[in-house]
Amino acid sequence: MNLVIMKTSSEALLADLKERTRLNVSEAAKFRELSSNELNQRETPGSWTVLENLEHLNYYGNFYLPEIEKRISESKHDPEDVFKSGIFGNYFANMMLLKEKPKKIKTFKSQDPIGKSLDKAVIDQFLQQQERLLELLVKAGEVSLTRTKTSISISNWLKLRLGDTVRVVVYHNQRHVLQARNVLKTLKTGSE
Repeated sequence: MNLVIMKTSSEALLADLKERTRLNVSEAAKFRELSSNELNQRETPGSWTVLENLEHLNYYGNFYLPEIEKRISESKHDPEDVFKSGIFGNYFANMMLLKEKPKKIKTFKSQDPIGKSLDKAVIDQFLQQQERLLELLVKAGEVSLTRTKTSISISNWLKLRLGDTVRVVVYHNQRHVLQARNVLKTLKTGSE
């Protein structure tokens, strides 16, 4: 486990997360132009389609967006200039960060959309969630990113700092939007 603690300007962190989210929105909006067939193709048996990648993110958005909103609205902690990550939060965020060769992460069965009948409504839901996330990132600037804590989807007892939670959510979104884009790239190169 990476025990290095991240320290950064709260303002810079939120600006970075907003920019990453805008890029996710821009990339996902392009998926609307694709056919249903393209959106539901697999690179390999058992791999996720474009829509399955986004549906997976929608599952997480359904948990995290209300959780983040609730914790921001309940927070009594004023914003600070510097955000300091926690050990677990930093670990989870770094796990989600895009790397040259991303490590495969096992998905919980309840968050695995493989085999579901999906259509472009998945893209619409994802885009709506990203707009809401952008609003929450603005509101997050009004509270302490370090002292405000959130629950996480995989454990009731573990709490993360708000700054770490939004990092995990945004990095996770970015990871799967890229994965969805790579599905299309692979299919296009394979058909040439």
